[in-house]
Amino acid sequence: MATPEFTARTLRRLLNSGVLSRAERLLAKMPPADVAPLLSDLTQDEIRTVIELLFRQRRAARVLRELPLEMLPQIFEAITDQRIAEVIARLEIDDLLELVEFIPEERRGEVLARLPAPRREELMKAELYPESSAGRVMTTRFVALDEKMTAQEAIDSIRSIGEENESILYLYVVDEQRALRGVVPIRRLVAAPPGRPVGQLMIREPVCVQADAHQEEVADVVRRYDLLAVPVVDVDNRMLGVITVDDVIDVITEEATQDMYHLAGLSEEDRVFSPAHTSIRKRLPWMLINLATCFLAAWVVGLFERTIEQVVALAVFMPVVAGMAGNGGTQSLTVITRAIALGELEFSSGVRAALKELAVGVAVGVTTGLASAGIALYWNGSAVLGVALFLAMVVSMAVSGLMGAAVPLCLKALRQDPALGSGVIVTTFTDVFAFFSFLGIATLLLDRAAGG
Repeated sequence: MATPEFTARTLRRLLNSGVLSRAERLLAKMPPADVAPLLSDLTQDEIRTVIELLFRQRRAARVLRELPLEMLPQIFEAITDQRIAEVIARLEIDDLLELVEFIPEERRGEVLARLPAPRREELMKAELYPESSAGRVMTTRFVALDEKMTAQEAIDSIRSIGEENESILYLYVVDEQRALRGVVPIRRLVAAPPGRPVGQLMIREPVCVQADAHQEEVADVVRRYDLLAVPVVDVDNRMLGVITVDDVIDVITEEATQDMYHLAGLSEEDRVFSPAHTSIRKRLPWMLINLATCFLAAWVVGLFERTIEQVVALAVFMPVVAGMAGNGGTQSLTVITRAIALGELEFSSGVRAALKELAVGVAVGVTTGLASAGIALYWNGSAVLGVALFLAMVVSMAVSGLMGAAVPLCLKALRQDPALGSGVIVTTFTDVFAFFSFLGIATLLLDRAAGG
């Protein structure tokens, strides 16, 4: 199998040589998910040519859907408004909603004006749903049946639209007002006698979600009930659309990326292909906050300047205590944030989780503290330094475990994203407490030793 690098070089060589028929055949052999990354290595003219070739194969929309979102402005810049309109008109409404946001504002109105009127109306309705809601990620294409239909009639209805809808996983039974009555899995329909009514095959009172439900709730429903698709209904239980498992995977990926970025103090707009000025603008505020917390830790160290001057070895072991506390806090923070994100932990049960993390921190602190004290005693020969290192390790690891649990739980209680800013807050506490405990305990022990 050819590597992506080899394929990209081959495609560029064929495009530059004008051998478009061979380039078209090469693209035809590749899945859309493999074609999309190649566009990042092409020039604007080459992208324009590839899009035209994909149009001939009626695959441009599927390739565009697989692109990293931050690459879309570059792709849109290379093709005309008419071509953009033709591409996005073929997308499911959830993909259309997402891609429209990346069309430059000065061109967006013209592009949307070129969409077929039904698609424009469908887009306007979808834009009324809240951000990150089920209504934003659902597709409005689904198979609706009457419960009086026979199994054979239902199969015939699938055949009539099967080419237009590639994601038929369940059939939905609705009444005259399009209220959801039940769901029929494909395997149950195929195995049933041709004359059996659909009403006898359907699963009554199926799991569904409201259109304004958060997309994380949808992902949790799919995970909990092992579903391949979830029907979306309005307040009157009328069927509006379906969210399929591939969209749920996208939601899970998006939410995981969001949490990961927030823990690191990053914005979701800062991606690998984002312009440098975007990354600078998004990262700099958090880096300045981080700088302030570093100076806070430095100020704490400065309080014990005389102690460090007396025992220079303290400066050698300071990073050990701070590093271990930082790692402990990050581990606790990661476990608690994940539990909150998956709905496994609420604030009411958070106290028990925080106490557990505190106990883990103490146990790890005792073990690592004994090891550190032994190393310090062997290295420096100072029992005072060894005891200070042991006590500081226990205290700082206990605090880091407790703070790693408490910070995201408090943010959750305040209706804030538990991942947003947690990393910076926990790191600040762990660093400050690690330096203060180590240097403070060492100062007390040295003063007592000198007085004795």
